[in-house]
Amino acid sequence: MPVQLDLPARPDALPGFQQLGLPRALVNALLRAGIETPFPIQAATIPDVLAGRDVLGRAATGAGKTLAFGLPLIARLAGSPAASRRPRGLVLVPTRELAMQVTDALSPLAQSSGVRIRLVAGGLPIGKQIAGLERGADIVVATPGRLVDLIDRRACSLAKVEVTILDEADHMADLGFLPVVRRLLDLTPAGGQRLLFSATLDGDVATLVERYLADPAEHALSPAVASVDTMAHHVFRTSQAAKFELVAEIAARGGRTLLFVRTKHGAERLAKQLGRVGLAAGALHGGRTQAQRNRALAAFRDGTVPVLVATDVAARGIHVDDVSLVLHVDPPADGKDYLHRSGRTARAGERGVVVLLTTSDQERAVRGLLRDAGVTAEQRDVAPGDAAVRQIAGGGRPSGHAPAPRAARPVRPHRSARPVPSGRRRPRRPRSAR
Repeated sequence: MPVQLDLPARPDALPGFQQLGLPRALVNALLRAGIETPFPIQAATIPDVLAGRDVLGRAATGAGKTLAFGLPLIARLAGSPAASRRPRGLVLVPTRELAMQVTDALSPLAQSSGVRIRLVAGGLPIGKQIAGLERGADIVVATPGRLVDLIDRRACSLAKVEVTILDEADHMADLGFLPVVRRLLDLTPAGGQRLLFSATLDGDVATLVERYLADPAEHALSPAVASVDTMAHHVFRTSQAAKFELVAEIAARGGRTLLFVRTKHGAERLAKQLGRVGLAAGALHGGRTQAQRNRALAAFRDGTVPVLVATDVAARGIHVDDVSLVLHVDPPADGKDYLHRSGRTARAGERGVVVLLTTSDQERAVRGLLRDAGVTAEQRDVAPGDAAVRQIAGGGRPSGHAPAPRAARPVRPHRSARPVPSGRRRPRRPRSAR
């Protein structure tokens, strides 16, 4: 049976990274990045991972899971040259966005220890990924489908993997990836170390734990619900006719705001509607190309576009700090989706607000999904311009007109189209040159 370990109650009671057993070079790299004190999930799991134990981790989004498994993984693999096409560490994640963010978070730290990380994910150029694996990789961060593709092409082998990590295993189950995940795990050595992180541990995830983890140490930072102290939940009931005006008012607030809708067409439509009233908004959904999704996330992260409209498919890939408000424009399908969406705010100990919009015909379903999520929310009737909207969500007023379009670059005419100055005749080309 897994062993439940207690975590320190206060951040000031946590040991430093060096006391957890990490090598000095890695601790120095953390200090250069401004990371001095481990989060509770990191303080709990790092010693076990360094000791070679299987680990079962459950923690809320933004709790620091990436460094919890990434730091000891880097420490364990440091000191040996990277082998061509044969990684020693494997991190499986459900989405391209999460794969990219895990790679971005760990790569600078890995470089300080001479560890090479390669990104393997669908929607990105496969030729570059094959070439990177050929040059050598200590750690591969991968989405399941693309990794299977590369294995089938003999561009990658898992025969030398020492540590395998499954991040957001419950989301991989939701997306139907577990058969592929099981195939990949069966390709790794049977005695290898396995770490699994998941918000929930029921159903298919529990089967995965039972089959592939040996006497794991379990670290549960908090129950897998969104009713955390730093997150306030509110339900705004309004009319369908007033809904867009209310959404625009909330989106006009200061700070990063994340809006969730049900469909990709709804995301595109809402982003365009917000643009027409003067609000810079991006769209993120499964129908966009990877380059478009990357640009939308980058603009949201750097604040160029402070409003992002997303679908549930993209929800798990959004790991951006300082999202101070999540607005459910369309109610989610169930309590689990509500938690996944809402978890994009109140990350890393920051405070956040979650607002769910509902109309009278949606009330019963909303009450049910909040009950399933274990969330108690304050409900009130609101209309655009109400003081409660400004007080709770920090609503503002859109400018009412679309931003001015960028000036188009002048098009230079082709040489053959340029006018010939008066008094001069264009020289005739020789017949042989025609």
